[in-house]
Amino acid sequence: MRRSYKFLLRPTSKQAGALAACLEDHRTLYNAALEHRRTAYAKAGVSVRYGDQSAELKHVRADDTGGQGRWSFSSQQATLRRLDKAFRAFFDRVKAGRTPGFPRFKGRGWFDSVEWPKDGDGCRWDSQPEHPSATFVRLQGIGHVRVHRHRPVRGRVKTISVKREGSRWYLVLSCDDVPAEPMPATGAVVGIDMGVACLVTTSDGAHVANLRHLATTADRLAEAQRNLARKKRGSKRRRKAVARVAALHAKVRRQRIDGAHKTALALIRNYDMMVHEDLRITNMTRSASGTIDAPGRNVAQKSGLNRSILDAGWGVFLTILAHKAESAGRELIAVNPAGTSRTCARCGHCAKENRLTQASFACTACGHAAHADVNAANNILRAGLALRQAAEAA
Repeated sequence: MRRSYKFLLRPTSKQAGALAACLEDHRTLYNAALEHRRTAYAKAGVSVRYGDQSAELKHVRADDTGGQGRWSFSSQQATLRRLDKAFRAFFDRVKAGRTPGFPRFKGRGWFDSVEWPKDGDGCRWDSQPEHPSATFVRLQGIGHVRVHRHRPVRGRVKTISVKREGSRWYLVLSCDDVPAEPMPATGAVVGIDMGVACLVTTSDGAHVANLRHLATTADRLAEAQRNLARKKRGSKRRRKAVARVAALHAKVRRQRIDGAHKTALALIRNYDMMVHEDLRITNMTRSASGTIDAPGRNVAQKSGLNRSILDAGWGVFLTILAHKAESAGRELIAVNPAGTSRTCARCGHCAKENRLTQASFACTACGHAAHADVNAANNILRAGLALRQAAEAA
């Protein structure tokens, strides 16, 4: 398996300045390569490819030894590949008839990571093994940077990336051949219903509360954003206000991820097979504002619902659950969610009238009454078992 490990970096003040300079030079390279492609096509109708720009990179480094020349050649090639990937995605969207979204120039706050494609080429993980009490990573032009390694790294380190999040620096290791860690079988299966009132409701009747981290921080975040709006652009105070807003958002993100990890781990430990809804979260959180000619209805209510869905972090939770299930040897099945909240888990009768309130379900055909989310979770489990049986029969 391939897995990623994310660790906090502990750079010195000098190393932090070098990391910021590295990030800025790679951003400059990205923007220059984008301008090169735009100008070549606009003036001569020539499409510049990654191979062309990679071949010119050595001349750029030779002419700028104190700037671009001090960083790893491989990391700069990775930045050029990043631009090439953006162009390929652009042309794929054009062919598919979707909104194209031409690649944009990266501002200072929109380019926060640098990748080294191979361990040992401009970088070295665990670069000082003679210090068993501490872990270091060596980055060309920066030096040996201390890493807060809070868990062991398994497998073979493939790529190394450095990412800036607010005032913090993180190291991301992508590893191949990571061994699986199967858990003992429990013989239990469960259906999972995702919600806003409760993040997770299982077919066994268990509920996991939605802690609403963004709503809890909303007042402090609103105050910080109002404070930011009053600051003059380009000023030192505005930069501090931006950092404050970013720190609050980062804290909410970390809280959400931490809760998702704990909830997913509890499910993995207790069940051999888990069935969840195949949710299209992007479609579910689409704005209801409409257009000037055809304005939407209940726009404020839909906006609040969208905010609650995104605050719950369904996508984050399902992604983490899938990764943990693969590592533990558990089975995860996604089913079509259509009708699961209106169908009776006992007799199969489906009607809008079955759902009395957000939390209450009462079948109009057989009289079965239950918690609405538990009833939906049982329908999800039944659909997953049917899919599994059909796959085994095929």
